[in-house]
Amino acid sequence: MDAFLRLLRNKAAVIGMLFVFAMVFAAFVGPAFQQYSYEEEDLDRANNPPTTWDVQKFSEGTGIQLNAADFKKWGGVYWNTKHYLGTDDLGRDMLVRILYGAKISLTVGFLAAVVSLLIGVSVGAVAGYLGGVVDEQIVRLIDTLYSLPYMFFVILLMAIAGRSFYLLFIAIGAVSWLTTARIVRGQVISLKNSEFIEAARSSGTGHFGILAYHLIPNTLGPIIVFFSLLVPRAMLEEAFLSYLGLGVQAPMASWGSLVADAQNYVTIYPWMVVLPGLALTLTLFSLNFIGDGLRDALDPKLRGKQ
Repeated sequence: MDAFLRLLRNKAAVIGMLFVFAMVFAAFVGPAFQQYSYEEEDLDRANNPPTTWDVQKFSEGTGIQLNAADFKKWGGVYWNTKHYLGTDDLGRDMLVRILYGAKISLTVGFLAAVVSLLIGVSVGAVAGYLGGVVDEQIVRLIDTLYSLPYMFFVILLMAIAGRSFYLLFIAIGAVSWLTTARIVRGQVISLKNSEFIEAARSSGTGHFGILAYHLIPNTLGPIIVFFSLLVPRAMLEEAFLSYLGLGVQAPMASWGSLVADAQNYVTIYPWMVVLPGLALTLTLFSLNFIGDGLRDALDPKLRGKQ
C-alpha cells in the first residue's frame, strides 16, 4: 500500500498511466465506433489532410482535389470532418489505422515482454539456486550472448521463418531475456540461504517448491519494474522491424509500418508520418515514466521517507 501511495505521488508516472490507459482503451475499443475499417480504401479521398488553411489553395498546390463538403471552417482553419486525422495514399482513414496500429504495437510489446520475462526468470532462478557448474555455464552463455548484436538474431529469425504476428513477439522476447536473468539470478543468490528458505527445506519442500513459492515471489519487485521497462523496449524494436519491412504484413499496420509506408511523402503529406510517430513517442515516454515511478515506489531505501 505504501508503494502504491508513493507511485501516486509521482506526477510523471500518474500522467504516464493515464495516457497509457487512454491509449489502450482507444486502441481496443475506439475502432468499434468508427465507420471505417483499417483496410477500407477510398481513392477519391486519398492524401486528404486533417486540416488546412485553405481548401482551394491546398488543391492547387498539391494537385489533390479535396471535397469541400468534407471540410468545415472553425477558428480560421478548415477541419476534415469526414476523416478527422486525414487519409493515406490509398484513402484509408488515418485515425482508424493509428488506433489499429496502437493495438498491434501494444500487444506485441506486452507479449514480447512476457516471453522475455518467462525465459529470463526461469533461467536466472535456476542458475542462482543451483549455483556451481550450472550457474557458471549459464553466466558464460549470458555473457556470450550479450556480446552479440541481438537485433541481428531477431532479423535473422524473421527472414528465415517469415513474417508473422506471433513470430514477431516470440522473436523479440526470445532475445531480450538476458538482463532479466541476471537480475533474478542476483536476487535468488542473495535469498537462497535465508532463514525462511532453510525453514522451507526443513519442512520437506522440494527444489521446485522453494523456487516457485518462496524465491521467485520474493523477487517480484525488481521483476515488475523491469517488466514495465521491457514493454516500451519491445515496442521500439517492433517499430524498427516494421520500418525495415520485417514486421506485420499489409494490410495490417503497426506504428512502425505506418511511418515506413509514408516516408516517401514526409515533405508533401507530413501528417502520415508525424501522427503515428507522435503516438509512438508519447506512448514510449509514458511507459518509461511508469517504469521510473515503479522503480522509485518499490525501492526499499525510500520506505518511511515519503
